[in-house]
Amino acid sequence: MACNHQGNASPSAAVMALGDGTRLIAICPETMGGLPTPRPAAEVQSDGRVVTAEGADVSDAYRRGAVAAVALARSTGARRAVLKSRSPSCGCHEIYDGSFTRTRVAGEGVTAAALRAAGLEVVSEEDVAKRG
Repeated sequence: MACNHQGNASPSAAVMALGDGTRLIAICPETMGGLPTPRPAAEVQSDGRVVTAEGADVSDAYRRGAVAAVALARSTGARRAVLKSRSPSCGCHEIYDGSFTRTRVAGEGVTAAALRAAGLEVVSEEDVAKRG
């Protein structure tokens, strides 16, 4: 799915292989929240807001996307979410620190936090690749 902020796809062979025995539902919470593809890069700030490098606060779109992802998970009976590492929506172990210097910090994105709060197991595509 070509939906990252640069307008490209970021496929994972390990995640695609899950489709052999598991139903996969591909979504992009950022586009579900109303953001375009491509879109300006954004990072979670220390106060929880999601802001672009230009200073635009896009938090509401990220929250809408998270709500839509949780609703879809509930309606489909999903128990697990495999998310994109370090995304301000989907990062589930670490995210960028909000300085736009590619500095990583422990934390999770808006959708990852919402899905975890809704009771789903949340992992990254990197976790899937490590499990083989």
